[in-house]
Amino acid sequence: MTKDYAAIKALLDDRVKKYNRPDFIPNDPVSIPHRFAKKQDIEISGFFAAILAWGQRKTIINNCVRLMQLMDNTPHQFILEHQEQDLHRFLGFKHRTFNDTDLLYLLHFFKWYYTNNESLETAFTGKNHELKSQKERLEHFHDLVFSLEDAPHRTRKHIATPARKSACKRLNMYLRWMVRSDNCGVDFGIWNTMKMSDLICPCDVHVERVGRKLGLITRKGMDWQTAEELTAHLRAFDPTDPVKYDYALFGLGVEERF
Repeated sequence: MTKDYAAIKALLDDRVKKYNRPDFIPNDPVSIPHRFAKKQDIEISGFFAAILAWGQRKTIINNCVRLMQLMDNTPHQFILEHQEQDLHRFLGFKHRTFNDTDLLYLLHFFKWYYTNNESLETAFTGKNHELKSQKERLEHFHDLVFSLEDAPHRTRKHIATPARKSACKRLNMYLRWMVRSDNCGVDFGIWNTMKMSDLICPCDVHVERVGRKLGLITRKGMDWQTAEELTAHLRAFDPTDPVKYDYALFGLGVEERF
């Protein structure tokens, strides 16, 4: 880290207080799972909100609202009970390069998965929660999603994995939503096997830019190791909850053009 540790920590701690607040929710994709109370509805809606989270936030939210409407605003029940004829409503759905082929496969995967499992948490941690590192967990999740025979190759680009050197920004954001627990009301904290200290900071272009400006990122390019480097620096500020600083970095980048 090339700059004054105490000054950077003070800046980030201040911005966490400013941005990790309920008024952050309405204009962010996290607003989609906040529409639900049932654990599995939060998991499913949150997953799609995270996977579609690239581009303008308003467009992301609008498309996610539409997707939830197509699932009758009961995603878990729809996943488990839908029939083949119910899937025609999804034809033509598109968000950037994510299209109805990708969506229909993920609905198929979720139906298979939730028929056999209570929570999506074990899709990351393993049945007996045996996977301990985030790298292992994300690689396992990717492989599980595409373990069904009819998995389309094109959909793989929408589910990142460290095995392809990806920083896995959207999945790390999703895990932040599911795992982080505090009194601020933005994240859900409904998964208890992973520790907050295990989480890796989601690295979008705003977080990366601010991280580099503060000397928290020195590695060239943006890949899994870069996300690990940033998170290691954030753990120096808070070993138990490093990813809370995602709010500070994102807010500095988007709201303050830091």
